[in-house]
Amino acid sequence: MTLADRRLDRLVADAGPAADVLRAVSYRSPRPGPDGRLLAWVSDRDGRPRLYVGALVDGSVVEPPGFVPTDLDDPDLPPADVGGVAWSPDGSWLACQLAPGGGERTRVLLVSPDGSRRHEIAPGAAAVVLGSWSPSGSHLGVTVYGEGRGEGQACLVDLRDGTSTVLASGPAAVVCAVSGDGHRVVVRHGRRGDRHLELVDLRTGVRAELVPGGATVAEARFGVTGGMVYLHTDADRDRPALLAVPLHAGRPGIASPVAERSHDDLDLVALDPAGARAVLVWNVDGRSEAEMLDLRSGMLSPLPDPAGDVVTDAAFTRDGRGLVLASEGPTVAPHLSLVPLVDGLPGTEAEAVLPPGADDAPDDDVLVSPTLHEFRADDGLTLTGWLFRPRGTPGPTPTLVWLHGGPEAQERPVFQPLFQALAAAGVAVFAPNVRGSAGFGRAFSRADDVHLRFAAIDDVRAVVGFLSRSGLADPARIGVAGRSYGGYLTLAALVRHPDLFGVGVDVCGMADLHAFYAGTEPWIAEAATSKYGDPGADADLLRQLSPIHRIDRLVAPLLVVHGRHDTNVPVSEPERVVAALRERGVPHSYLVFDDEGHEVHDLGNRAVFVREVVGWVGGHLIGASTRTA
Repeated sequence: MTLADRRLDRLVADAGPAADVLRAVSYRSPRPGPDGRLLAWVSDRDGRPRLYVGALVDGSVVEPPGFVPTDLDDPDLPPADVGGVAWSPDGSWLACQLAPGGGERTRVLLVSPDGSRRHEIAPGAAAVVLGSWSPSGSHLGVTVYGEGRGEGQACLVDLRDGTSTVLASGPAAVVCAVSGDGHRVVVRHGRRGDRHLELVDLRTGVRAELVPGGATVAEARFGVTGGMVYLHTDADRDRPALLAVPLHAGRPGIASPVAERSHDDLDLVALDPAGARAVLVWNVDGRSEAEMLDLRSGMLSPLPDPAGDVVTDAAFTRDGRGLVLASEGPTVAPHLSLVPLVDGLPGTEAEAVLPPGADDAPDDDVLVSPTLHEFRADDGLTLTGWLFRPRGTPGPTPTLVWLHGGPEAQERPVFQPLFQALAAAGVAVFAPNVRGSAGFGRAFSRADDVHLRFAAIDDVRAVVGFLSRSGLADPARIGVAGRSYGGYLTLAALVRHPDLFGVGVDVCGMADLHAFYAGTEPWIAEAATSKYGDPGADADLLRQLSPIHRIDRLVAPLLVVHGRHDTNVPVSEPERVVAALRERGVPHSYLVFDDEGHEVHDLGNRAVFVREVVGWVGGHLIGASTRTA
């Protein structure tokens, strides 16, 4: 047993009913190999997100004894977490997006399936982001960021001689797809909420926008014959849909809808290798509904429900006879399932392949499933939230309001060890989707942009009002917490509505938007102006929105959590908050993870994080504190 294993054992020993949740391993990002014999995926089985490759045999996966090494050659870099994976078309390489220390300065490494060969792309760049392979496998799309530069260069790198062709420059530029003949590329660029998809002819240099208007969701892939481009986007519409754009002599025609719903977002699209079918995953009130579409006939076939409520990824096997789904739920850790396809149609069951036994029924005496609630904001806007309620606690209960990040994310019924641990300790968790969240249409996601952010802060007050009026929460024992943007919103709510909360937890949140812009990575800052405002033109607004300038109003005991390698929200942000609280004598604690970035990836660190948050929140909302941070 390793030191990390013994440490985790000690941490979960005191976790009571939530111990199994803290130990749960995740399996994500399934990528079937081109030869049909291998499956690649990302798992934290060995403590942190690593790359694994196993044999895919007769509907099952042979899990390997260890991960594929993805070490970078730079000795000054900390170990890197694996964030994304893509097979080369011939199966000789896996392109991996790596995050050293879990931070934002990502790298792209080519590694052979057995780990014996490695080749880093653009090792001298400040950051590199993975794009798409060319169908021939001779080129790989990446985005390269230079030191101090806010705009990235989306490039096609020729792996034969190392040369590269710059396709686009701009905020968040990325290579989405390369045509089968290698003559055309789709690139995406633009700030958050204003993404554009552009078709580039590599022979003539002619560029054409594929669909008018900026978008929040913007993805593209070529059809097999090259005569069609399929777009997954909400450009020129409120809900993300699947569109088809015909190509005439290489020029795009009029986009037409292939699959759309008036009240549901299209979350995921996966095309089969033959180009005849597409898997569509819809977001229906936060839960996933998956179906298969025959692109020739238009016939729809429902897919069987996996064990989890939310499907996070989907990929066809190379032979088109199976579909691998990644899913999770409140009581089901992230896992992979295989849906057999017979005569092109899905079977009736999705069988778990990683880890074995993931379909087993959860322990109903321990874990809780949330209920979805609907309520109104101060201006009448409809909001929703998920309530994780402790078992056997009728009437108003101590409650923690948890605010998600983004803000273009969505609280959904996924696997949340912290929520389960809090519920086991007797604290309910209410996780709302305030304005700005995804999953409710483009207009809703943009309803907090720039000067509209004050309304999002007031949505947190509306959450407390709903919980109190409905008798779900004890008004005297309500706390607020969140991560990233949710951490910012936590601080903003604590300084604008200090009388509502008895405790707070700020995880990687922004305190001063001016300092955030000055200290974050330039490419993050450049893309964020459409959401938060411009640090020059909107200077007064950003000051009004920054909690640090009203920190004297913060009175609730506050736990601040951050990662040392976080360069999205730099560590100077929490340090200013902690210093201000110390100066004013406000009860606080500061937990720093020296080996994490903007998220807590390590299983041992996750156990520490859960233990400290439960102790801090429970100690202030329930009674005797077990705080050790």
